[in-house]
Amino acid sequence: MKRLYYIIVTMRPRQWTKNLVLFAGLIFSQNIYNMALVWKSVQAFLIFCALSGVIYLVNDVTDVEKDKLHEDKRKRPLPSGKLGSADAIVAAVAIGVVALGLAYRVGQSFFNIALVFFFLNILYSIVLKKIVLLDVVSISLSFVIRAIAGVEALVEIDHTIELSPWLLICTLFLSLFLAFCKRRHELTTLGEASRHREALAEYSPLLIDQLVGISAAGAVLSYSIYTIWPDTVEKFGTSHLVYTIPLVLIGVMRYLYLVYSKDKGGSPTEMLLSEKFILIDVFLWILLVIAIFHVF
Repeated sequence: MKRLYYIIVTMRPRQWTKNLVLFAGLIFSQNIYNMALVWKSVQAFLIFCALSGVIYLVNDVTDVEKDKLHEDKRKRPLPSGKLGSADAIVAAVAIGVVALGLAYRVGQSFFNIALVFFFLNILYSIVLKKIVLLDVVSISLSFVIRAIAGVEALVEIDHTIELSPWLLICTLFLSLFLAFCKRRHELTTLGEASRHREALAEYSPLLIDQLVGISAAGAVLSYSIYTIWPDTVEKFGTSHLVYTIPLVLIGVMRYLYLVYSKDKGGSPTEMLLSEKFILIDVFLWILLVIAIFHVF
């Protein structure tokens, strides 16, 4: 039982919140009351949670020696010796096979996207995370793939649902913003940062600050354009989405405040789950979007 517990811990369930992106297609296709589509989204979410867990297992196996040098990561099951690499690999293979089998049952297109997600992240764990800029871009593409997968799962039932390019653009810029903030935190807080992550040796504080600014501006601007884009207004029958822009803007500004004034940002997931201001902001954004779609 201890071994199973350490396998689950290594799969990092708290990080699975990243897969909530898969519900974006359900929300913006205005199908939150369609139980068949909701169940499809839930299935897709759970499958990607399992695949994410497998990727974390592989990542920790490949990084076990470096993690032993990290103040916090050395406490994880693999670098601390509580879980063996062989057990982690066996678990990863078994869970990966089951997850991909379930993905195939959801639909061929969803299965293909799940495969791309899986192999991109395995490639990241082995190679891409060592290459400057590609390390962050590959993380962002994983979020874009999640968004695509969420839509493809729904298309298996309702062929009228279309993938919006604006969903992909907004997801890309927002995920780049969060990833560059994380790199900044690592660069400024870790001693001899390259010992923990090779790509960090190629970054500088000035470069990171510029990339954070570009991605933050891109996220806010792309979302703002999306809300007033003619196709968006026609699709939803309203231009009121523009009133959600202040919530997005204040959320990004609050995150920047935490990164630059409070030296946070090392774990976007932890920040999004524990920072009350951002939680309230996200909750209000969700309520306002639902109200605009179904009330006004």
